[in-house]
Formats: sequence, structure tokens, C-alpha cells
Amino acid sequence: MSLLVVGLSHRSAPVSVLERAALSADAQIKLLQDTVAAEPAAEAAVLATCNRIELYADVDKFHAGVAELSTLLAQHSGVGLEELTPYLYVHYEDRAVHHFFSVACGLDSMVVGEGQILGQIKDALATAQELHTAGRLLNDLFQQALRVGKRAHSETGIDRAGQSLVTFGLEQLSSGAPVDAWLKGKRALVIGAGSMSSLAAATLARAGVAELVVANRTFDRAERLAALLAEQYGQRPAEQDDVDVLARAVPMESVPGELTRADVVVSCTGATGLVLTADLVAEAVEGRTGAPAVERAADSDSVRSGLPPTSVGSEDGCPLDLSAVQQGSAVQGSTGFSVMGEAAVAGMDAATLEQHAAWVDNGTVDRREGRRTPEIDTEAVAALAAAAATLGRVPERRRPEPVAEVPRPLPVLSLLDLAMPRDIDAAVNRLLGVRLVDIESLAEASADAPMAADVDQVRRIVSDEVAAFDAAQRAAHITPTVVALRAMAADVVASEIARLDGRLPGLDDKQRGEITQTVRRVVDKLLHAPTVRVKQLAAKPGGAGYADALRTLFDLEPETVAAVSRADDNGRDDKSVALGGLDFGRENFDSNNFESAENRGRA
Repeated sequence: MSLLVVGLSHRSAPVSVLERAALSADAQIKLLQDTVAAEPAAEAAVLATCNRIELYADVDKFHAGVAELSTLLAQHSGVGLEELTPYLYVHYEDRAVHHFFSVACGLDSMVVGEGQILGQIKDALATAQELHTAGRLLNDLFQQALRVGKRAHSETGIDRAGQSLVTFGLEQLSSGAPVDAWLKGKRALVIGAGSMSSLAAATLARAGVAELVVANRTFDRAERLAALLAEQYGQRPAEQDDVDVLARAVPMESVPGELTRADVVVSCTGATGLVLTADLVAEAVEGRTGAPAVERAADSDSVRSGLPPTSVGSEDGCPLDLSAVQQGSAVQGSTGFSVMGEAAVAGMDAATLEQHAAWVDNGTVDRREGRRTPEIDTEAVAALAAAAATLGRVPERRRPEPVAEVPRPLPVLSLLDLAMPRDIDAAVNRLLGVRLVDIESLAEASADAPMAADVDQVRRIVSDEVAAFDAAQRAAHITPTVVALRAMAADVVASEIARLDGRLPGLDDKQRGEITQTVRRVVDKLLHAPTVRVKQLAAKPGGAGYADALRTLFDLEPETVAAVSRADDNGRDDKSVALGGLDFGRENFDSNNFESAENRGRA
């Protein structure tokens, strides 16, 4: 069996696709159940966050596994397989482990170094364990990924490379101002009471908002979160902290009224539809300002009227239609080009161009205030004539329109949407006085975020941990074979001692015990070197074949080895595992304690 991951994230798919492919909690459960029911997969776990959906599985066939996992993702996400496939990525075996450890360290996050992913990995493992879809491989993988992530954050400054998605979003809303200073004294509304919403609420409370309101469909959860915030960030002595937050909970029905009072809104729910529509936000703005909300004008005539006027020289005898040139100049937004320039002759046929060239040769000048146009290069005119003869006209060279900054008023309502699919209608960004930052805009903003030097150190940690995980998995792969070998040896010893009793019935208990101990000690010493050595060899790359060699050399039954594996999977937390009527302690299953039998023999 081998590890396979199939998924899509903000790095491989646009936000619009991620939004449509988002999995609800029920869909995740069904996906896990269907995955382990499929033929190629024995284990499965789903990591679904606001910017990634990944399905991890232990499969026995690569191509069949990729096909099956891709199909299941498409079925449960509701996005057609043909549409989803271009955005899917696949990692297998070592590459899959490396990818997952990078994800756990925050290297693959939208905001590099954010730590929220560790909680999401922990939740994904808990779900798989609860549904019994995680076996030995995925349990080991997820547990070590959590350790790797914690190590990266404790041993490096990866936290300085980026912030949590909440903090990064608030920084975008504050437009460069310090977040704490920008939030100080504002009224905030948090919609949702999950892990991301709780983080947002705590971040807002620490920043010193004057009021914090939590709204959730399950009112009890909103109340618990508000009570916790009030306890942690409520009134304190002035010398201890300057935070005085009034936190309270409201039902979702109260959100429209709370919008008219809020300055900042953070929304992150599991809703499949919009929580805040454009009409609802417009009504809130009207309630705040007392005037109807209006949309921003895009490319309005008033902007164009503010541009510098276009002027064209008026030369007698010029073959150009100056009124047409004047109109074209205004359309292109040019600022007073000469009637002898290329922009003036664009689109001319060859005959008209020749007339224009002859007119230019007469030495006509541009009489616009104090400016003289240099003489037209004869080679340039010849080149234009050649182009006109070939194409039938002079090729047009359009000038870009000048960009005019549209003054925007300071927003009266700042919205941060961290949900996937989105909670807030993107159309609210067109409303004057409203600023919206969502997952899509965060993805664009984070693309140019600086990378800290600590990222390289984290990458080295990931590489080291991947090598350690692979070695441990290879060693664990041979453990059932070694245990089966020791079980076979124990059976041989027991059989020979029983035969000895038949031949020497006069032995007393002390003599029989000494003989039994001696025989066991001999067997343990003979097995010690091979089992320790095979463990070391199996932990190296390419060492998987040593388990097969051991089974062949000692003629071990495959079913006996498989029974050890099943017993280990089903009783990982048991103190002992029974096999063949014998009781082997957990130390016999530990790949680091193959020599324990010999040590017991010496005692």
C-alpha cells in the first residue's frame, strides 16, 4: 500500500472553482466513507479548508487510485470531472509526504507561515479516526505532520514570514495603517462561531475594538464564544491592559440591524449560499449614513472631461480630415500629437499617405504654442509607404488610455469574507463607502508578499522529517515479519521442551526451567543479529525487499504475517496482541526493540 493525495488549492485553481468545489461537513463524511469502500483505497482522510480540498488515501494501485479519488472528489464537490481535472494535483509516496509536511508548516498556505492549518489537520485526523477510515499509515502521517508543524514554528521564525489569514485580511482593510490603531474603538461584527471566526473575534478583541458582536445560526455557540471573549478581553485594570471589550451574542436574525451599527464585519460560516447580499449591505449603509447607497461610477464621462484637451495644428493644404483627426485624438485620449506624427496617418491608404508625405516635405511646422515639429525622417516615411502598399493602409498604433484616479470616500463599512464558498456578495464592492476583502483578493495580495529567510530553514526541516518518516515506515513494514519469525521460534522451543518432557519424565521443575531458559536464550541470540540488521537495512531506501527475503528464508506463512499486521492495526492501543495462542507484549511490535527478547534472556 502507498500514500496518494489528490486535491486542489489556491495554487492550482481559481477561487471561483474552489468556491464551487467546497465540501460541507456531511459531504466530507460521505466522501470518506465512499473512498474506503472503493477498491484501490484502504484508508482515507480529507483536509478541507477555505483554500484547499485534499483527499489522502492508502492505495494499492497508483493509476486506479488517481482515477477513483478524482472521480469521488468530483462527485461529492458537485463540479464535473472534466471541469475539475485541469485544476487537480497528484502526489504519491515520498512526494505526498513532503507535500503534506509543507502544508502543515504553512509553506503552502495563502499566507506563508500561518498556523491555523495545524488545527485544521488535527480536526481532519479526528474526523477520520471517528469514522474509522484512518489506519496505521494515515494515523502516523497526520500525527507526525502535527509534530513537524509545531517544530517549524518553535525552531524557526516562520511566523514572521506571514500572518494568519485573519490578520492579513485586516491589514488589507486597513490600507497600510497599523491594524491595532485602525481597529481601536471600532464596533465589530463577527458572523460565525467556528475556528476561523473565533480566531477573528480574538484578534479583534486584542486590537481593542469598542464592541464585539458574535452572530451564529446556533445561538448557544455564539453565546459561548462571546462569554469567553468577555472573560479574556473584558474590563481589566488600566495598568494591566488597555482593552475594554463589550462582547455579546445575537441570533442570525439580528444581523441586518447589527450591520447598521458595525464598522468592521468578519464573516466565516459554513453556509452554502450568501449570508450578506448586496441589497442587505446597501440598506446597512443607508442606515449608517442616512442617504441611499450608490454605486461607484466606472469610466464615467466626468472623468474623461477632466483630462487635458487634445489639440491639433491647423495647416493649410494638409490632406488630412482635421475634424476626423480631432475626434480620433479625443477618443484615444492623446494629448496634442502633431498632424505629421504616426497617430495622424494611421489608417491612410497608400495614395493619401504619398500626398501627406509631399505636404510634409514642404517644411510645414506645428504651430502649437512655441513647439516646432522636427522634420520627418525620409526613411520612416518610406517605411510607412511600404507598409501601406502591403496592407493597403498604414497600420494603426493605438495609444493606451490614461488612467484617472477616481477619488473614493473612506469606507463606512469594512467587510472581511473568509468563507469558502463566499458569505458576502462580491457586488458590495461597487457600493460607495463599502470595502470588501475576500479570499480572491487575499490571494492576489499575498502573491507579492515577501518571503522570510526562515522559510529555507523550514524547508530543510521538512526534508529531514520526510526522510525520517520514510525510514520509520520502511522499518514498520518489516515488523510483522520479525514478530512472526519470533512467534515461529517460540513455537519450536515449546514443541521441543514438550518432547523433552516425554523423553525425560524424571526432570524436576528447577531442571526443566533451566533447560527451557537455556534453549530460549540460544534462540534469542541466534535471532538477535538478523532481526536487528534487517531492521536497519529495511529502513534504508530500497529496503522493502528484506521482509520478503526474511519470509522466504524462514519459510514463514504469508497469512501469519498478515495476521500480525491486522492485529497491530486493530490493537495499537492494547498492551498486548495475541497470536497463535501466544501473548506478545507491545515491545515485540516496536521496531526499535527487536532485541528485547535477548535482553530478557540475559536477565
